[in-house]
Amino acid sequence: MEDQLVQVLANTQLAAEGPRKQAELDLKRAQTNPAFPLSLANVAQHTSVSPEVRQAALSTLRRFIESNWSGDNDDGPVIPISDAVKDQIRPLVLDLALNFDGDRKIKTAASFVVGKIANVDWPEQWPILLPTLLSVIPAGSESQLHGALKVLSDLVEESLSDDQFFSMAQDIVKVVYDAAMNENRKPTLRALAVSVFRGCFDLMDTVKEEHPKEVSTFAEGALEGWFPFCLGILKLQLPERDPQSNAQPESWNGLIALKFQVVKCLLKVRTVFPSLLLAHTPLFFQAIWEELSILEPLYEQLYLENDAQGRLENADGLPYTLDFLVLEELDFLNQCFKAPPVRKQLEAQIDANAGAHETPWLLDISKIASSYGQITLEEQQLWDIDVSLYLAEEQSVSANYTPRTACGDILIKLGEWLGQKALEGLYAYTKSVFTENVSWRRQEATLYLLNMLLRDYLDCGKTLSPDLSRAYLELVTHAINQPQETLLRARGYLVAGILSQCNGIAASLMDQTINGITSGDSELVQAACIKATEAFLNSDVEGVAGNTQLQAKIVGAINQWILAKDMTDIADADDLLVTLAETLRAAIQIDKRVAVSNEVPALDLLFLIAKHGSTNWQVTMLICETFEDVVQSMLDPSSYQALCQKVLPSLNGAFNVANVTSNGPLVIFAAELMASLTQFGSEPLPPGFVAATLPKLTRLLMESNEGEILRPAAESVKYLLAHDYEQMLNYHDENNTPGLEVCLRIIDRLLGTAIEDNAASEVGGLAAELVEKAGHERLGPFLPQLLRAVANRLATAETAMFIQSLILVFARLSLVAAQDVVEFLTTIQIDGRTGLDVVLGKWLENSVNFAGYDEIRQNVIALSKIYSLNDPRVAQTMVKGDLIVTGNDRIMTRSRAKQNPDQYTFIPAPLKILKVLIEELLSASGLTSAANAAAAAAAEFADEDHDDDDWEDDPDTVDLSLGSTKADLMGYLDASNLRHRDDETQQYLSEFFVAAARDNVAGFTEWYNNLESGEKNKLSEMANARQS
Repeated sequence: MEDQLVQVLANTQLAAEGPRKQAELDLKRAQTNPAFPLSLANVAQHTSVSPEVRQAALSTLRRFIESNWSGDNDDGPVIPISDAVKDQIRPLVLDLALNFDGDRKIKTAASFVVGKIANVDWPEQWPILLPTLLSVIPAGSESQLHGALKVLSDLVEESLSDDQFFSMAQDIVKVVYDAAMNENRKPTLRALAVSVFRGCFDLMDTVKEEHPKEVSTFAEGALEGWFPFCLGILKLQLPERDPQSNAQPESWNGLIALKFQVVKCLLKVRTVFPSLLLAHTPLFFQAIWEELSILEPLYEQLYLENDAQGRLENADGLPYTLDFLVLEELDFLNQCFKAPPVRKQLEAQIDANAGAHETPWLLDISKIASSYGQITLEEQQLWDIDVSLYLAEEQSVSANYTPRTACGDILIKLGEWLGQKALEGLYAYTKSVFTENVSWRRQEATLYLLNMLLRDYLDCGKTLSPDLSRAYLELVTHAINQPQETLLRARGYLVAGILSQCNGIAASLMDQTINGITSGDSELVQAACIKATEAFLNSDVEGVAGNTQLQAKIVGAINQWILAKDMTDIADADDLLVTLAETLRAAIQIDKRVAVSNEVPALDLLFLIAKHGSTNWQVTMLICETFEDVVQSMLDPSSYQALCQKVLPSLNGAFNVANVTSNGPLVIFAAELMASLTQFGSEPLPPGFVAATLPKLTRLLMESNEGEILRPAAESVKYLLAHDYEQMLNYHDENNTPGLEVCLRIIDRLLGTAIEDNAASEVGGLAAELVEKAGHERLGPFLPQLLRAVANRLATAETAMFIQSLILVFARLSLVAAQDVVEFLTTIQIDGRTGLDVVLGKWLENSVNFAGYDEIRQNVIALSKIYSLNDPRVAQTMVKGDLIVTGNDRIMTRSRAKQNPDQYTFIPAPLKILKVLIEELLSASGLTSAANAAAAAAAEFADEDHDDDDWEDDPDTVDLSLGSTKADLMGYLDASNLRHRDDETQQYLSEFFVAAARDNVAGFTEWYNNLESGEKNKLSEMANARQS
């Protein structure tokens, strides 16, 4: 079989699609052969087989093991592997991982296989694995050491349990410490040993939750030897570099990899055991400060003067280029600024000098930050090609965390700590840079650091002194008047904009900035001017608000800039499109009447940007929000009509651009705008509005299956009914179908099972609006049919928003005709149950999850009216009550949850209505939100690592100074859904319960006796509050 596998594996790497796919099928069929896994291991062992095939054999074996070795596979059937075969495979792959001296990729692939087997078999079925590794590491060859460390790394990361950690940690830490200390070993192997040690801290972080004292004691003992080792490595200097070479010398790679792992390890200690590192921070801070100072010229030679390749890792995933090391050391430096021992020393130096501007370390840190904050040659070349990348950095939306951004974070941290002194120290150094006329890169870097610091000032509501603003304005003016230095000019304009937001002193540069949008031949400077113009407009500069001349000038400049471009060329330039949209939005805010102007094409430009940027959610969100603001500002009917005349042709045109069933982004965007236009429409709507919009909306709603189209389109039809139902119901389409029938057809389709719940989530609101506005007289026999269809769909609905939408049809009817709703639901059958049973059950189960103040208030009032009917049919309806607590303290996994679903009591509907209304009373008072917030705060405090108390951290703030944290937070949006106080609903419910108790409404006294004690207490608290 092995010969056949060699051929099949070789064929899986062919370029020709036919033979390659056939080989993949053959490989899949071969898996059922009991000899398959052992044959793969033997192929990997054969030296006569090509390295590519051997590596493929190991990769295939790893995947096979992942699926079948444990005998349990969630993704499909398991192919059994006999114990005899397993016993043969284990030593084969371990031998390959430890003793193979050839291609390192094969060795690495073998270690991955060992790791997958160890996850299942170690220690029970493979007890000799760890002792074997620990015996190889001290005395093995370099090849054996490498293999053993790779396998040990996988073992520490994935296989060690809490109990095994306590029994084996001492031995593991000792052997990796000895390997790291051994100067006769290659630096890359020593770096790998440090990496394994760092991995131990992830495990310690988990174990210390249950054994804090034991783990901390162990870590303290282990670090006694590691701290001096780390300090010694940091003090090692890189070998001399050939000044004629443009690349990083190979002789640096190993030492940089080792230094990088050491710094990474220190940062991990800072995270897991901060108190253990605290006393050592001054020494490490000094060592890294000195190294960064030494590395400055080397960094400039490699990455500023030359385009040396950076961000490289070796086959083991160890970074080894200088830029990686610098970045990590800057991160550690930033962390040290939070350590009280470091702060104490630095503050003493500030106090010993006349001021921040004369404090040596503040000037030195500004120098270091400006050195590593300079634009690299690679960045300069990229920004020349794509200005959008430049704007991405400027808007801090780039996931590319570089030394430049790390330096900005350091200045932000200094600003938070030292306040105005940080700015004074930076200015003193910046002034010297401009006075001595050093390179434009360093001048730009100092202004970039100022930019970052001022942006943080604005976010925190801090102020900038006028004197310092004027001093910086002089340097900014110098920067924007350097015609040969594109990036320096661009930075000058950007700083001018943010200075104007601080106190308006830079407002004198606004006209020059606006002119810069169309002058010159640098697209990058023009883009910077567009961005800076937005900053000017968002400041409190005198003479901006209501200045229609300024507004026309800005819109005209942007229009001229766009006319000179081929918009198809910038359709993928996301950040440039965002910048254009943001600046146009700021310009429109000056006077929103510009939206209906024929002379100033502000809205036309927004729609043009949307047309080319409809796939960018940020662009479409910005434009939708701007358009919504504009529509809401058109309060009088004549203004609204003028707006409609201007925008409806564009919106209807967008609907024709793409096939609506293809979920075209432009159609989605146009549907969103139409929803905004109709939501804030005048009452009545302009004449002919329905005829101009309903045909397009109907086509969307009858042909598309996409929720992003159906939801806003259904909303639009609902708003047409809400604002002008007479025009809607008097409308006839091209086939003479009346508006009422058009609406019924739309509702019928959206209620169909072919449309997903999420896509149809607005149909309930549309149906409720139609029932309310058309009434029984117009709907006639269609009304019971419509309500029956809603009830049937509610029976199968699963998503919260869709359920709420359908329930509100009955809730809104119940506000005026609760008895009729009960009568109707009693007469219909849904899957063998009465409609009252189905609808009331779903209604009461989901009421507490309703969203929206108006919707919650309508729901509360409707339920109270149904309760007050005292209808025996409602009282006989049994619905889901409270959760039955089993008392089982086992961790509930998904599989156990499926086997043992939650059990609930069943109670009469009136009792459940009272329970729901009591819960809503508490929510309306705002107490639920306060309790949730307090609980979250308490949990957060409980989770805080109290070892970290001595570090100057804000416990309520995520630390953004680390690049890893920034990467984790990219795209994260806060989706808090806390309910807030609603006085109107609270007052209604309070009066309802007082009246129910006083008059024994619907047998309230009897139902009250069946409430839980906590619910009774809530009512008592409410009653006492009313009396006081």
